[in-house]
Amino acid sequence: MTSATLALTQQLIAARSVTPDDGGCQTLIGGRLSAIGFKLEPMAFGSGSERVENLFARRGAAAPFVVFAGHTDVVPTGPLEQWHSDPFKPEVRDGKLYGRGAADMKTSLAAMVVATEEFVAAHPAHKGSIGFLVTSDEEGPSVNGTAQVVQALKARNELLDYCIVGEPTAVDRLGDMIKNGRRGSLSGKLTVKGIQCHIAYPHLGRNPIHLAAPALTELAATEWDTGNQYFAPTAWQMSNIHGGTGANNVIPGHVVIDFNFRFSSESTAAGLRQRVHALLDRHGLDYDLTWSLSGNPFLTPRGKLVDALSASIKAVTGVTTEISTSGGTSDGRFIRDICTEVAELGPVNESIHKLNEHVDLAAIDALKDIYRGALERLLA
Repeated sequence: MTSATLALTQQLIAARSVTPDDGGCQTLIGGRLSAIGFKLEPMAFGSGSERVENLFARRGAAAPFVVFAGHTDVVPTGPLEQWHSDPFKPEVRDGKLYGRGAADMKTSLAAMVVATEEFVAAHPAHKGSIGFLVTSDEEGPSVNGTAQVVQALKARNELLDYCIVGEPTAVDRLGDMIKNGRRGSLSGKLTVKGIQCHIAYPHLGRNPIHLAAPALTELAATEWDTGNQYFAPTAWQMSNIHGGTGANNVIPGHVVIDFNFRFSSESTAAGLRQRVHALLDRHGLDYDLTWSLSGNPFLTPRGKLVDALSASIKAVTGVTTEISTSGGTSDGRFIRDICTEVAELGPVNESIHKLNEHVDLAAIDALKDIYRGALERLLA
């Protein structure tokens, strides 16, 4: 017999919700939540192609307030002919459920909903409140999704005590890792200016590639900080270099370098910007530099939420979980602005964003049981 969690996961996967489209997922989730006493608050932000559907739902008005957060949007499928089955027709084979979003993160959403249904049935007068914050703009620019919902909640002083984000955090098996924070992400676009000329007459020009190279070497070798018990040291990496006219006999007039910091709580965005500018100035470069901050680092030290999730994981799977801040950014960076404790827990992440994305069948109801166990420990 198909479990309730598997059935809902399959319904969500069947919705073609390529970012920023929701594909009807929030209507499906909202219907399930409304049936067990949640007040639904659809929140749409943006217009035209930038319009994003979001859902905020709450049951109860008292503290503590426990919120499940996740996203219904998925990344594009890639070449359909390289999938072993239709990515939007969920298929069970070889002990796995295949489909786009199976791991990132429709299984988590289904597990959250069914865990809540079971918990409310067992504890109709539970203490505190339960909420859901669901967006369809996590895989895209992340402008009109969770960030906007958080600002709306903040404006009316609606704060959260605990938030469980359903990002796929496991490495080898369900429950082996919880994310209790994430590094910050700061990007820069550096344009180093020179003077274009014929390559045979370099004395008539200034080669910006040559001028930039020593500074780039120093940036790559710089120790920005040493990290701490929760965060690895801040890392600086170049992602793109664009220079030249396409001809092999022309010194270009400029070179453009894209780079990114993934930074720990030992550094700040302002401090990193200042240090980069000081280094470039010391090298005497003529340059322009624009910055983009995707998010500051956030951290939830061990406390009630991490302890509740760890204990629930141990009870359901027998696994002693690792607490980590590794990986990329998540919507937790926005939620942390209104929430005391934020942690991420979801399925194994090995197949996310890949062709033939999948999740182990055994993990689907196990994840639901972990989420329910966390509710029991926080609200029962």
